[in-house]
Amino acid sequence: MSWTEEKVSKLKELWGKGNTASQIAEIIGGISRNAVIGKAHRLNLSSKIKTRTATSNKNFDKTIEKNNIQLKRGRRNKFKSLIIEKDFEPENPKQLEELDESSCKWPIGHPDEKNFYFCGRTSLKDFSYCKLHLLYAYQPKGKRDEPSDKEEVPEFIEKKIQTG
Repeated sequence: MSWTEEKVSKLKELWGKGNTASQIAEIIGGISRNAVIGKAHRLNLSSKIKTRTATSNKNFDKTIEKNNIQLKRGRRNKFKSLIIEKDFEPENPKQLEELDESSCKWPIGHPDEKNFYFCGRTSLKDFSYCKLHLLYAYQPKGKRDEPSDKEEVPEFIEKKIQTG
């Protein structure tokens, strides 16, 4: 297969209009898609034409970004709704053997202590904790606890915090 001047000019024209290599090969006839791509590359034709996949990728990225924003808002709103409610049911201290699926399993105290128990309030559906302890257990993304005193933080940890 040889590239005649007529085929080269047709290639340049179709390439400039934004046709795909497959379409150009079909229109010119007798050449493959790869031959069109190779010749366009050797002719230094602009490879900055917009293809359908590039356009759809941009739309796809925007869709993902919108979904992430909606998820973040949804997560924040869940926590806000828990914080607004101030009247929590009283603790119902339970030992390990007394816990069931609807009991809050938040430990109170240290297991080695004699007065150690679990919260025992009614837990939320699909969670192990009551509303109050859910706020402690599941912190919103991006929220960090700041050290209270700079003097208490060892120097090597301070460096890690600054570089992180």
